[in-house]
Amino acid sequence: MNIVVCIKQVPETTEVRVDPETNALIREGVASIINPVDENAIEAALQLREAHGGTVTVITMGPPQAEEALRQALAMGADEAILLSDPASRGSDTLATSYGLAQMVRKIGEVDLILCGKQAIDGDTGQVGPGLAERLGIPQVTFAIELSVEDGKLRAKRVLDDFFEVLEVKLPAVVTVVKQANDPRHPSMRNVLKAKRAEIATWTLADLEADPRQSGFDGSPTQVIRVWPPEKRSGGKKIEGTSEEVAEELAQAIKEMDIAAG
Repeated sequence: MNIVVCIKQVPETTEVRVDPETNALIREGVASIINPVDENAIEAALQLREAHGGTVTVITMGPPQAEEALRQALAMGADEAILLSDPASRGSDTLATSYGLAQMVRKIGEVDLILCGKQAIDGDTGQVGPGLAERLGIPQVTFAIELSVEDGKLRAKRVLDDFFEVLEVKLPAVVTVVKQANDPRHPSMRNVLKAKRAEIATWTLADLEADPRQSGFDGSPTQVIRVWPPEKRSGGKKIEGTSEEVAEELAQAIKEMDIAAG
């Protein structure tokens, strides 16, 4: 089966810089990693390939430095990697990102399954996977913790608030994977060296025959108006003593704060 995994390169540092004019993250020159839960999506794809054969192609959108994330995916065992890098796609929100990824999938051709991490740690929306499924007009399963394929159908166990749900859908489909799904493998030194020499295809919006009006800032109805750091809170008070003394002092502090009971 032919599997596509959508990944995202995210800032590794907490020192995130923002462009004051566009309010978009400045990714150039910032240490970055593969979005952690996307590694679980890669691992799920590799396990399915090992069980059923086929190929695993990893795709992403981003600046040229996003090649680093793709090479890491190749080192894990992916067969191919493709980067969509185009200045016109800069500033894409989740709607524009799902459009760009959908165009990539269409250009790849015959695809049986598309996997994504459930959400990215920089945006934390969880919207790209479902948006991609809608763009392609195929079934979707979110928050999957177990996957199996039989007779052209995907069986997925998904995590909900207080129970599990098992769904069966026809392929092709889009699935978002949760962190608890597996433990991503560590690349071997041989695969790391192989990945460094691998050729990574780089596509532009023109290569995808994509509509520029649906890409980048032009195709992003979500606009960041202002970005600011949260206010620093004053340090708390540490209460020491016996359990009785701590309870008494805590009760007195709550009383002084005039917090209503109940």
